[in-house]
Amino acid sequence: MNTCRMDHVSYAAGPEGLDATVARIAERLGVERVKGGIHPRFGTQNALFPMTEGQYLEVVEALDHPASLSAPFGQLVRARSEQGGGWMSWAVATPDIGRFERRLGREAVPGNRRFPDGRELSWRQIGIKGTLADPQLPYILRWADGQEDMHPSQAAPAQASIARLSIAGSPDRLREWLGGTEDDEVADVSVDYVAPSGTPGIVSVTFSTPKGDVTL
Repeated sequence: MNTCRMDHVSYAAGPEGLDATVARIAERLGVERVKGGIHPRFGTQNALFPMTEGQYLEVVEALDHPASLSAPFGQLVRARSEQGGGWMSWAVATPDIGRFERRLGREAVPGNRRFPDGRELSWRQIGIKGTLADPQLPYILRWADGQEDMHPSQAAPAQASIARLSIAGSPDRLREWLGGTEDDEVADVSVDYVAPSGTPGIVSVTFSTPKGDVTL
């Protein structure tokens, strides 16, 4: 089975900047943020909200850095922030990113984030260009082996969980993007699809929190 696992959802900071956007979301969810870091290859930085089930919410912003203009992920973040911020994308993790490389005809791009103690979290990702073209589509990650304790979901004890995504789009388009067979599905997430009235993409995300269910 080629099942991908739901990994995280990404929210682009608005014109108020990363810290103010994170503070607003933390107050809504009733949970504490965790400091993220800089993605030097992409020209971005983030803050994290660890979730249960090995998932997390990231709030991300583009830096005044050339990579945010040239790297597809930096372009994605910058474009969403320039639209006022809000839900940007979601990502799924796979143990076999090679099949996506073969199907899309290009290699996955390496990513990394260095911790203050010198450890380095690394991964490969592919599909950002697909997300740029059709924002309902997740991009795909392959985390490096042996780094489970550095995964963003482990940055602090989880205080909430991702209960449901509402996406303007089509489940058939998602299945086609992930491979086109009945086995190509995303585990560990409930997705409600609504007909897009404008640009497809994430409409809202519902979290189970200490305050009860909260929808952003």
